[in-house]
Amino acid sequence: MSFKKKIFKYSLVQRFLAYIGYLYILIVCLTSRINIKNNMLAKKMWHEKKPFILAFWHSQLMMVGYAWKSKSVLNMLASSHSDGRFGAYIAGHFNLKNVSIMAKNKSPSLRKVFKILNDGNYIGITPDGPRGPNRKVSEGIIKIAIHSQVPIIPLGFASNKNFELKSWDSFLITYPFAKCNFVWGEPINIPSSTKDSEIEKYKIILEEKINFCISSAKSELNA
Repeated sequence: MSFKKKIFKYSLVQRFLAYIGYLYILIVCLTSRINIKNNMLAKKMWHEKKPFILAFWHSQLMMVGYAWKSKSVLNMLASSHSDGRFGAYIAGHFNLKNVSIMAKNKSPSLRKVFKILNDGNYIGITPDGPRGPNRKVSEGIIKIAIHSQVPIIPLGFASNKNFELKSWDSFLITYPFAKCNFVWGEPINIPSSTKDSEIEKYKIILEEKINFCISSAKSELNA
């Protein structure tokens, strides 16, 4: 393990870097022109306190907090390793909360996820995270939607001033003074009777809907 990775694992270092990251995001939000499209359904569900699962690609995590216009907390599913903790520190500065889905025996535990949804709260999932493949939906989010009978709402983001990190997800960093667009998609309701053989179909549907939201957000930049 490199020296940089060893240092990054320390909580104090992570908290300091997370605060710097928060300040940078704040500067981007304050100096940029940000538009949010098609969020009427989300507003309605927030008002009626109806839960849903927000889905977006891992590469677009940086700006998501700005699209969440509700006093209700968005519970972001995250891994329990150091990257997940770092994300939790940044999220803590916004109305987001990271929820680890790893139990003490290091096996995935979704019990707390279903409790959050059953209590009428909201879950955010990057269906290609935490390690990819990039922009490929894993079956986890589909199974959660089936068993909880809560709709999935896709979200896409685009900006005209940015760069992509050389990471597995090509993480998007938006510059200050940018033009930014969020586009919310139509909900995906997956029947409780869905068979395992049909999960792949819904994975493809969700991929297409998230990518459509991103394409729409990009097209709006030139409008």
